[in-house]
Amino acid sequence: MRSLSKVRGGPRRAGPEETADRIERRAPRPETRWDVVLVWLMRIVAVVWMVKGLSAWAEILGARPNAAPFETAPIGRQAVIVYFGVINLLAAVGLWLATAWGGVVWLLAATSAIVLALLTPQLLPMSLPSLAFDGMIILVYFTVSWLASRELR
Repeated sequence: MRSLSKVRGGPRRAGPEETADRIERRAPRPETRWDVVLVWLMRIVAVVWMVKGLSAWAEILGARPNAAPFETAPIGRQAVIVYFGVINLLAAVGLWLATAWGGVVWLLAATSAIVLALLTPQLLPMSLPSLAFDGMIILVYFTVSWLASRELR
């Protein structure tokens, strides 16, 4: 019954020599938590892809200044604009929620944009810095994902 008695002066803190053999003790966490970095990266990329998706819809709706009407564009270009208007916004939502499907949809959107821009520049004209930015973000995403997966082991 002694363990049920009231302790005076508050709870007793264990000294360093007593905590060395405790079961609850965990290894110290690394300085950088890569899973947190990955979530923030996904959210930043989500904002960029949201802007890309809204830009495509602005082109469809004719809200872009000094742009040719959407109806006068060739059918292939119209299809590409609608495709990216949908997939970029879907990828942005998935990335913001930090879901696995969001990363997959975003990679599909980014790689399809790069491939279309390189193979058919008349359908999706992209500048070289824009292509380099998309490629760099993909590499950074894979690197941070790899670091985050190694941290969980």
